[in-house]
Amino acid sequence: MILGIDTSTDWLGICLYEESAVLYERTWKTQQRHTVELAPAVAGALDECGLSVNQLNGLAVALGPGSFTSLRIGLAFIKGLSLAQHLPVAGISTLDCLAYAQPLSDRLLICTLQIGRGRLAVGNYKNENGQWIQDGSTRILTAKELLNQINTLTLVCGELTAEDRHILARKWKSVILVSAANSIRRPAYLAELAGRRFQAGKEDDPATLTPIYLHTTDSILSSNQQVD
Repeated sequence: MILGIDTSTDWLGICLYEESAVLYERTWKTQQRHTVELAPAVAGALDECGLSVNQLNGLAVALGPGSFTSLRIGLAFIKGLSLAQHLPVAGISTLDCLAYAQPLSDRLLICTLQIGRGRLAVGNYKNENGQWIQDGSTRILTAKELLNQINTLTLVCGELTAEDRHILARKWKSVILVSAANSIRRPAYLAELAGRRFQAGKEDDPATLTPIYLHTTDSILSSNQQVD
């Protein structure tokens, strides 16, 4: 049984996942109340499924990009649980989770996340050997800057505001916007990716696990840092 937690942005998600089924999954907008809501939500999920923490055999956590503070809360929770229960941990890129949820295509896929002040964390993905693989580094762009970089038919998914979607829709001949419903970060995908890593004998050291970092032109920030 894998517990998956995604605290990358204001959209918080948890799930209880095993190989044959998703036993519990919840995603909600937390209004920056991660510290208050995360632990009770996990306890409630276990209780609702009639399970105890002792029945977990693995932990999955989203590493960002996203909000620096909220990601630190998720990581601290997972690290504490791992050390207390001696459970393996897999840290997964939040953009990888978004990409994994999309049907495979020969088109370019772009995944996005809000990082504040109207800016997006942007990752390009390509279909390689039957899976989405990130192509190049993650960038920080506005929706207008992203639009100017799209020149071929491209799928765009992820956390986008209504204004972002309006901007990107201007180039309708090149941009295929994935619906908002299909852009929600499902924690079950996070747990499934972690499960694949566990099956391959790979796990992360919870003591040294850290968020992913990005470089910007004006400063060096955690890719998870809220820039508001």
